[in-house]
Amino acid sequence: MKILMLSWEYPPRIIGGIARVVHDLSKRLIKDGHDVTVVTYREENAPYYENDKGVEVYRVDNYMISPNNFIDWIMQMNFNMIAKVNELLSKGMKFDVIHAHDWLVAYTAKTLKNSYDIPLVSTIHATESGRNKGIHDDTQRYVNDTEWMLTYESSEVIVNSNYMKNELQRLFGLPYEKINVVPNGINVNAFNGIERDYDFRRQYAADNEKIILFMGRLVYEKGIQHLIDAMPKILSNYNDAKLIVAGKGAMLDELKAKVDYMGLSQKVYFTGYLNSKQVPKMYKCADISVFPSTYEPFGIVALEAMLAGVPTVVSDTGGLNEIIDHGVNGMKSYTGNANSLADSILTLLFDQQLCSEVTKNAKQKVKNEYNWTKLAQDTHFVYQKAICETMANRQARQIAQEKLRKDKRIKSVENELSKLIPFKKKSLYA
Repeated sequence: MKILMLSWEYPPRIIGGIARVVHDLSKRLIKDGHDVTVVTYREENAPYYENDKGVEVYRVDNYMISPNNFIDWIMQMNFNMIAKVNELLSKGMKFDVIHAHDWLVAYTAKTLKNSYDIPLVSTIHATESGRNKGIHDDTQRYVNDTEWMLTYESSEVIVNSNYMKNELQRLFGLPYEKINVVPNGINVNAFNGIERDYDFRRQYAADNEKIILFMGRLVYEKGIQHLIDAMPKILSNYNDAKLIVAGKGAMLDELKAKVDYMGLSQKVYFTGYLNSKQVPKMYKCADISVFPSTYEPFGIVALEAMLAGVPTVVSDTGGLNEIIDHGVNGMKSYTGNANSLADSILTLLFDQQLCSEVTKNAKQKVKNEYNWTKLAQDTHFVYQKAICETMANRQARQIAQEKLRKDKRIKSVENELSKLIPFKKKSLYA
């Protein structure tokens, strides 16, 4: 199968989780014998074309003119994406299916689908309404409407959790059978050969301190503010603990100010952005990982922590709630509740036997249910459904057009006959 992936991020450009999903899914589809072409945005010095171990990656610039706002920037990127795909098609490339990732490439996907009658599958990784607890201004309304348009234009829609399936049906009124749940996956060999590096660990905490790790973007919906609020209770019961906050985001300065105000500067450390080599090292240094999101469609960071062998605590929301079984392969806490969060973390800090059991079960679950071999096959099945639907619609249009032509011919014959055989009006008194 010849697959066209549309995404606004692809390594080395990594904004959120989409880049990793597109990258890992594409690599697995290549191994399964398919051809994958990715069209994405070019950042800094990335090459315009790259053969990434079989995945053909084409990158586009934005316009030289400066956009008025982010929405205009996205539109300009989409125009250039359309131009690039048109160029590829004009050179003889063909695609069996288009796979669009989120609203950011919606206009490219819609235009190509309608212009070339190519089946369209879209993945909605998160919704504007979910991120913002509703729609509150015109920009959010625009994004929400664009998400709806993309799902409407798609033959099949993919989401990464049952939580997201229910959310899309509620927000956009999609038919339930049109929404396919295919979780995000992870490279199950990602932590092979990586052991705890004590010299690396000592940069962030003393040997006697237990590291509580948060990994992710520093934005409101990731819930890091609630984890900081939980630290006084944790430290009053287990003083030899330290919170390491790994990541960057808009809330960084606000969170640092909060930590200073609470007098926790010696017990909370902000690492900033960690590169691809530092991330697995940091997981291996952690004693507990915590993901206290208030909105989380899936939660791939939880899979990373579980695979790395770190006891994991999550809030009971979204996809995280589906990944973790409380007390079996991790611990849960009530969403937005610092007291509940502290209780789950303290339970693990004081119970090493429980830590050992949940990490063992967590690793097994990730390897069984979230490996890309299985998930790529599930995605391929969705592609096949979309292609079959498009072919059926094509045949239905052909039948309708043939019927219309036939009706026109019959009408034409009737008109000619009416000229040859004059109509005689029957008398009312005959």
